[in-house]
Amino acid sequence: MDKKYKVFIDGEAGTTGLRIYERLGNEKDIELISINPDLRKDPAERKKLINQADIVFLCLPDDAARESVSLLDPENKHTKIIDTSTAHRTNEEFAYGFAELDESLRNKIQSNQLIANPGCHASGFIVAAYPLVKLGLISKDYPFAVNSITGYSGGGKKMIADYETTEDPLYKAPRLYGMNQVHKHLKEMKAITGLNKFPVFNPIVSNFYSGMMVSTGIDTDQLTKKMSAQELRDILAEYYNKENSLVKVMPYMEKGTESGFLSAGLLSGYDNMFLYVNGNEDRICITALYDNLGKGASGAAIENMNIALGRDIKSGLNIKED
Repeated sequence: MDKKYKVFIDGEAGTTGLRIYERLGNEKDIELISINPDLRKDPAERKKLINQADIVFLCLPDDAARESVSLLDPENKHTKIIDTSTAHRTNEEFAYGFAELDESLRNKIQSNQLIANPGCHASGFIVAAYPLVKLGLISKDYPFAVNSITGYSGGGKKMIADYETTEDPLYKAPRLYGMNQVHKHLKEMKAITGLNKFPVFNPIVSNFYSGMMVSTGIDTDQLTKKMSAQELRDILAEYYNKENSLVKVMPYMEKGTESGFLSAGLLSGYDNMFLYVNGNEDRICITALYDNLGKGASGAAIENMNIALGRDIKSGLNIKED
């Protein structure tokens, strides 16, 4: 009989947990184990299920995620934990779960017992900045500015309910938040890329359910080698042209797309990421397009599970090819 992996989603009622549950429900080699709803806050019952499972997804607030990690028996070496919260993203005991960035990260995801899923906003910045720093194309002191727009599902059940029930006309327009520049994703944006400075980060929530677009601007005079947008696009295309990569660098077009517009909803419902590089000889914009619930959350978590278990990278995922 083919092996079945036991998967426990700690927090399966939340937005991220529900998407993981839906994606894995029809996977023949996955057995989803659930907690009795009346016992979902019972540490003893959660500990039992955590230590029974091959894979545990933590879809919880930070403090609850830390508690769940502490419930792993010290002698348990088979259960792998994938934490989708902010709690462990810069913790060196955890593998950072963005395999496309570096082969060493992929190897650590394969071998580590503890994996931290990247943040949704952070993913779109890191995918642009990480290779620039690694390849020595830009200084670690570069003052990045980042704009990120997300669908309202990224705010969880309360924000979803607010957007879907309110009659407040202000909700119909994009809303900027995190204006004090201490957003919880900033820590990993700096740490994972190796930058010396936090970027100026402007997160925006808008009146659509899911989808995400993160744009990072670059002054070409600040590159260690001045180049055009098309030249930088070709470098990034080669960098991300790896086996099992769910990041695709899109073909260069002067206007960015055939229509000259790019919608943040293009990859809504999908689990991979498109990267666009556009601009001119003076200014370049790198734009990551994906679903905040896909490559920004649940899709990334399942991708990390697939890597950890040696499954096909696309198993349980919905991939948009072009």
